[in-house]
Order: sequence, then structure tokens, then C-alpha cells
Amino acid sequence: MCGIAGFSDLTTSLLPESALWGALARRMGKTLLHRGPDDFGCHVSAQSAMAHARLAIMDPLHGAQPMTLPGEEGEVTIIYNGEVYNAPELRSMLQSLGTQFSTHCDTEVVLQCYLHFGEECARMLNGIYAFVVDDTRKKQVFLCRDRFGVKPLFYAFSHDRLVYGSEIKALFEYPGINPILKKEGLCEIWGLGPARTPGCGVFDRIHELLPGHCAVFNRDGLHTFPYYTLPCHPCEDSYETVVEKLRALLEDTIDRQLQSDVPLCTFLSGGLDSSVVTALAARNCHKKGEELATYSFDFVGNDTYFHPTAYQPDADDPWAQKVSAQLHTRHHRLLCASDTLFQYLHNAVIAKDLPGMADVDSSLVYFCSLVRQDHPVALCGECADEIFGGYPWFHREEMLLSRVFPWSPDMHRRASLLKPEIAEILQLPEYAARRYEETVRQVPALPGEAMTETRRREMSYLNIRWFMATLLDRKDRCSMANGLEVRVPYADHRILELVYNTPWSYKCHNGVSKSLLRDAAKGWLSDEILYRKKSPYPKTHNPDYEILLREHLVQVLRDPSQPLHQLLAPQAVRALTEETFDYGQPWFGQLMAGPQMLAYLLQVNDWMKTYRVDVRL
Repeated sequence: MCGIAGFSDLTTSLLPESALWGALARRMGKTLLHRGPDDFGCHVSAQSAMAHARLAIMDPLHGAQPMTLPGEEGEVTIIYNGEVYNAPELRSMLQSLGTQFSTHCDTEVVLQCYLHFGEECARMLNGIYAFVVDDTRKKQVFLCRDRFGVKPLFYAFSHDRLVYGSEIKALFEYPGINPILKKEGLCEIWGLGPARTPGCGVFDRIHELLPGHCAVFNRDGLHTFPYYTLPCHPCEDSYETVVEKLRALLEDTIDRQLQSDVPLCTFLSGGLDSSVVTALAARNCHKKGEELATYSFDFVGNDTYFHPTAYQPDADDPWAQKVSAQLHTRHHRLLCASDTLFQYLHNAVIAKDLPGMADVDSSLVYFCSLVRQDHPVALCGECADEIFGGYPWFHREEMLLSRVFPWSPDMHRRASLLKPEIAEILQLPEYAARRYEETVRQVPALPGEAMTETRRREMSYLNIRWFMATLLDRKDRCSMANGLEVRVPYADHRILELVYNTPWSYKCHNGVSKSLLRDAAKGWLSDEILYRKKSPYPKTHNPDYEILLREHLVQVLRDPSQPLHQLLAPQAVRALTEETFDYGQPWFGQLMAGPQMLAYLLQVNDWMKTYRVDVRL
């Protein structure tokens, strides 16, 4: 994994002032060194200046970027962030066509695929990636992002120049691209956050290339187009056949994603999703005579203060220890103290360039910094609940049938904290409803499907395009803030396509949630682990953390110079700081309850101050 940044101009050659433009590209790239601490490179052509910060996972001694291949009609250069898991097959296929390779890294495979197949190359890749190709032969620049948006790629225009980067902070290094927040951006932060509309960069004039999309920049401008859409078709297989197919896909996917020339580990909570990934990874390691390292996360004080809720029925640690013992892994339990959790709220804002999932993000940034001390690569169980239907909103009829985002159903609390005149301008319920309906209209239809099945298909699509995207963005940004690559096997498009096109009676076979995954994993784990009730990513229950949040938010309210005062109704926020919270009533997802509302407000204030956000309503 890496960080990429640069800009392209197809009207004026950059070569006469290549030193100037190279220095600007370097400045953009240097903001991404956390994503790629192992190497740094820059390239200037007549039409592009590109920088690359490298995290060396495959072929560490070679594969430096930007990577250029010269030709008679002009050179072609790539900056690439990601991993392509079918690179060995693509390499063999290209070699059969006469291609000679000078490295063993997948960067060269992607570049050669582009050279041979042009824009169609994206359809051939299985992996997580975002890349830009400067093609001086065709006088164009090609951008591409993986099918489900695991890897980020933002862009903006400055006059006739296209400016791009893995993170928004890189774009802000380009003169004239500034952190301006207009009505739509504020609706995203206040009405949808910490989710955001696909393709929206929140700041004015900043966009993110959509998942599964490519773009061609030439003298006619920027043309974006999808190379992948989630297919929709009837399921003609029996339940048992689907289970067999899923089992084979899980084995193949995780074997592919264990490719690495550096030490690798897994995140292990003791839940179904991470335990399945760990079971297959441990089996692979044992075959090679190696011991798999595993990590679980918890918080100081949870041994004393944890209380079960409908969303978190039990603690992870005993389960993680059981799975580790069954699979013979070398397990590490990482702990985060309340003051560290609070301090890292700022680190999380810097990691994402936006306010995010509060302490859910800050804890992950901290934990990833500890994992990275020994392991540059990890596998995790992210995305399984979105794909297999594990969340409550797939099962509770009132949540399933409501025509709102089920992870963020009530706009009233959010709107009530704003100044009345700002709430009137933003119209948050209407904004959220509009985004919801836009997404539902995109759901591929299946003629003759029962209404209840169609609604569950809509719910699956909403989760994939929104909630899964939010968690993938969180995982990438919080891990890559520490130069840690986290792979997500469940997001393999083959698994997703198989499960998306199975009826709900398969996903909840005999009334058992996520039955497809449980049955596919039989024999890999004990039934005790396979049928553990879902428990999400852990959060702190230590009252010290809530005390810290209240104290600091009160300080913000007492200081009229703090930027949050531009937006908030002080009386409403003051009442919030005095409220007794129900930890089992989240306002976003499953984890963000009252304390996380306080933390989110603090993150918004910190973000506005750190980035000098210019609000223009």
C-alpha cells in the first residue's frame, strides 16, 4: 500500500519548468509519507507531475514508483496504491503474449495490463487499488479505483489542471484548492456523518472517484465511467451448493491475500468473521511451519465497567483467547487507556481529513500503531455483516421497512444541536431522504421477485454502498496513518456477488443469522465459536472517558473563539453535556451512542480549527 499524488495539464507542457512542478508534486506527496514510509519518488512528464510514497510489501528491493515504461510513441508512467491478488495469473498471461518483466511486484503487472488492454484492464484485476497512469502516447491520463472503494482516490480541478491524491490533505498543497465548506458539505458532516455520499469529498470542488469507476482525462476534459456494477440475477443453486461455493471462495481468497514478502498477522476479536479469516490464515501458516500472530483490542477499565447491551452482548477477550488456543496462534491483547483514546481523537481527524467515527476511529488509529511495530500487513473480518446480513436492520421488521438509512434513522437530534437559522438552511431530513432515494433507485431490479425479497436486496445494496464504504474508509485511513496495510477478504467481488444473489432464506437459513458463513466454515472452528452471538468492534465503558469528553466540550462552549460556535446552539449542546446517556441507544451504526456524540462534536471543532475550514452558507 502506498500514497499517490500529482496533477496533470494537457494544454501546457510542464517540462520547461519541470523543477518547479516536480517540487510541487513532492510537496503533495510528502503529506502522504505515513502511507508509504519505505521509499519516495517523483516523476515529471510533459503533461503530469506525480509523486509516490511507497509501503514495500511485495518485492521490497524493486518496484520503485513512479514506474515508467518507455516506448517509441511516448512513455507511460504509473503511480499505484494497492494489491492485486491475481497478479501471478495476469503475469503468466502477459508473458504468454511476449511481455518481459523486470520486477516481481504487482505494480508492473498493472502497468503492463494497461499497456496491453487499455481501459479494459480494470475488469481484469482482483484486488484493492487506486492508480493513475500518465499516458503520453495517447495524450491522456487514466485513473482507476477498485470495485468497492477499499483504496481512496480524491481529485479536484484547478483551472485546466486535474489534481489528484490518495487523501484530501495532498490536494490542499496545490495552490488555489482550499478547505471551503458549503451547504452540501455541511449537510454531509451534520446529516450523514460519519458516512458520506459516494463520490463526495465534502469540501467544495473536491470529489472522490467512485468505487468501480475509471476516468480518462484528455483535451476534452474528464470523463468518468463505471467498469463494474454489482450484478443481479436469480439464484439457481441449492443452499448446499452455495455453501460449497462459498467455502471454496473463502479458501481461495484468503490464500491469495496471504501473499506478502513481509510479516503478516490477523485481527482477531473472537467473533465469527475474524475467526474464520484467522482459521484459514493459521492453517496456511502451519503448512509452512510458521505460527500466525493475532491481535485483539480492548480498553482499560472494561474488565470492571463493561455491561452487556443488545448491540454488545458480551466482551471479546475470552473469545479471542479461545480461538487463539484452538488455532495455535501467537496472540496479543492490546489495551487503550481513556486518556490515550481521547488524545487520539485528533490523530483520527488528521488520518481522515474529516471528523469520523469518534473513538471508534481514534482507538483503531492507536491500535494500528501498535500492530505496525511488528507487522506491516494484517487481514481482518471487515464487511461480513454487510454482505451476509448480520446487522439488526436486516432482521427487525420496523428497521427493515423504514425508508431511511437504518444506521442513522433520526435526524432530529443532529438538527436540534444547530443554530435554528442554520438548521433551516440545511434541511437535514430532506437532504438525507434525497440521498437515500437516489441510492435505492440504483438498486438493480430482478423481475418477478417478491416484494419482501426486493426490500432485502435494497437493504443489502444500501449497506454495501454506504455502511460498508464507511467502514472500509475507516479501516484504510486509520491503518495507513501508521503505514499498516489491512486486507479485507470478505470484500472480494466474487464472494460479494455470490452472496448478494442468494435469497434471504439462504442468508438466514432455518432462522440462523449469517448461516451461509457459519455453514461454510464448519470444521474450521468449533460450534461454540461458529454460533457466538454477534458483538461489534469494542468500545470503552470506562466513565473516565466520558468525563474527559464532557470537560473538554464545556471548555469549548466557554470559549467563543472556537469554530464550533459558528454552527451550534450553545444551550442545546450544554444540555447534552449534562445528559445521562443510554449506551445502548446509538445515533449512528451500532457503537456511536451519547458519549460518541460528544466526541464527534469535539472532532468537528478540532477539524474546523486544524484545517481552517471556511464555512460559506
